[in-house]
Amino acid sequence: MESQIDEDLNPAQLDAVTHPSGPLLIVAGAGSGKTRVLTRRIAHLIVDRGVSPFGILAITFTNKAAGEMKERVAELVGDVAHRMWVSTFHSACVRILRRDAERIGYPSRFSIYDQGDSVRLVNHVLRDLGLDAKRFPARGIQAALSSAKNEGLTASQYADRATGPHEARLAEVFALYQERLQGAGAMDFDDLLGNAVRLLREHPDVADRYRQRFEHVLVDEYQDTNFSQYLIIKQLTGAHHNVCVVGDDAQSIYSFRGANIENILNFKKDYPDCVIYKLEQNYRSTQTIVGAANKCAD
Repeated sequence: MESQIDEDLNPAQLDAVTHPSGPLLIVAGAGSGKTRVLTRRIAHLIVDRGVSPFGILAITFTNKAAGEMKERVAELVGDVAHRMWVSTFHSACVRILRRDAERIGYPSRFSIYDQGDSVRLVNHVLRDLGLDAKRFPARGIQAALSSAKNEGLTASQYADRATGPHEARLAEVFALYQERLQGAGAMDFDDLLGNAVRLLREHPDVADRYRQRFEHVLVDEYQDTNFSQYLIIKQLTGAHHNVCVVGDDAQSIYSFRGANIENILNFKKDYPDCVIYKLEQNYRSTQTIVGAANKCAD
């Protein structure tokens, strides 16, 4: 098993895979084998370090990526991988909230509103507040509320920061939208993140439970995390700092969802004892393409 984990790794990849405990930042460009390194590190922790598969939390951004990661881990450690917490941020937050949502005023069987549901609810709120649909288009308002939530703002905080009559009206929409959501026992996608942050922050016993459970937390595409996702990782690793993040500060693609490139740029500040490995060998593109891409990034 050990040789299978270590095979086909170059020296930089092997160092990242076998890094001991503590914060680890893997800077990896496209085609540099970052998924291989992440999955091999998970397998290394289980097979060579004796970490329980259920003591590992691995997070990525899409269901497809999470499924692929789980399959690749299963090839190395067996079927137990299918019962591990290898998921998206939102899926992990749903699991956390299903157990303890009542601690923050929601039913454990809360509904989840997708974007279409959210836009429809915003439409109802705009109508009930008598706001002009041309000045306050529902999709645009929903996007503004989503952006505010991804910055970690509550409705009251947004109202406190509002400047001018337009933002003041938007704050009213925000407040009534949240009131209607909670009244329906529902959360939108952004609430899944924000309410997980709130739960972990307001109930230290819940945060401690997950910190003790997850000895190691690994995050793919860290450059695409927003403020709420950043806070979740900080909450879950506050005791042991066994956090491994993989990302590329030249590749952030989710700025429209509130992704904050500062999260990866400030990793060293957040974890002063972190070790940084750079995966610079590209296995996917020719050197001509890599060189041109690097010039564009510069």
